[in-house]
Amino acid sequence: MGDLVIDLYTTEAPDTCKNFLKLCKVKFYNSAQFFHIEPGWLLTCGRLDQDCSIYGLLQGEEHRYFPDEFHPLLRHDRVGVVSMANRGPDMSASQFFIMLANRNERFDRVHPVFGQIAEGLEVLDKISSAYCDTQGRPYQEILIRRVHVLDDPFPDPAGLVIPTSPEPNPAAPDRLTEQDMQQLANADSAQVQESIKELEAKTRSVVLELIGDLPDADIKPPENVAFVCRLNPVTTDSDVLMIFSRFGPIKRCEVVKDWKTSQSLQYAFVEFENVRDCEEAVLKMDGVLVDERRIRVDFSQSVSKLWRKYRRGQKPKDEDQIELEKNGFKIKETVHDRRFKDDRHKMMFEDSDEQGKGHKRRHKSRSRE
Repeated sequence: MGDLVIDLYTTEAPDTCKNFLKLCKVKFYNSAQFFHIEPGWLLTCGRLDQDCSIYGLLQGEEHRYFPDEFHPLLRHDRVGVVSMANRGPDMSASQFFIMLANRNERFDRVHPVFGQIAEGLEVLDKISSAYCDTQGRPYQEILIRRVHVLDDPFPDPAGLVIPTSPEPNPAAPDRLTEQDMQQLANADSAQVQESIKELEAKTRSVVLELIGDLPDADIKPPENVAFVCRLNPVTTDSDVLMIFSRFGPIKRCEVVKDWKTSQSLQYAFVEFENVRDCEEAVLKMDGVLVDERRIRVDFSQSVSKLWRKYRRGQKPKDEDQIELEKNGFKIKETVHDRRFKDDRHKMMFEDSDEQGKGHKRRHKSRSRE
């Protein structure tokens, strides 16, 4: 997008400028990201994988942060002011932000100012115009390619080693690289819409994983399971099994029923032993008349069979775990699992109560149900 030239206030903020210059010399900011953008307000830059001062890199984790350094003449009073994005009082490290507003008094005496953009204000406009999600994260990966130190008035601390420039970090799974942007520029509108849909689907999968509805965002539904819907309520498991067994051996066939009334919900899952048999069944049975109903057959997109046992808090058996790992499932504790354990411990505590409080225990159990 262009070059940015920063003038540092080495006299007014010597410690902060020294930290910034030495991080630049060890190539720390090469491939750093502009990961938070608020148009007309600020741009935040740094490395998401590591926020550490030069003192932390050289002396250990206990020196990760250094004290804030304020000067009465350095304020957030114009566009291009460069300031530390500290995590709290005296917790400055490496992340910094650049002001896009003419004045912001509430940042004074909170975030230490240490520089000013001398050249490249038009580049700030380009970066701030990037498309972002609701959290201010740009969809396009915007990186610092490399940093050149034009003048360093501070002596190098002991142990400082200047490495060769690293290669740019790969983009996050849900971000667009520079190559992706070039491809989109040359693509037609249909391809652009398809890319946007894929990105939105990936984002939804990540959200479902975070709230515990999916075991893993990258999990794929089994390819040997067919989904059958629009069934007649009188159609049973044995009927579906008999109809679909002519395409090949079937491992499991289930018409889903209401757990209260045991009545058919008019859809079923058919699991074949071979993927090819499943493909043939989907191709030939879609739209076929069964029990006076024209059924709809497609490949299953459900992962509930893989997810159900572990989600209920049951530890998978050996054969179940092999099947889960084969389908990309990663065993890890989720929020739902922890809630299950908490409820189970609470129930055990109540059951071990005194004999005289039995009626209270029964009342609590009914309330929980």
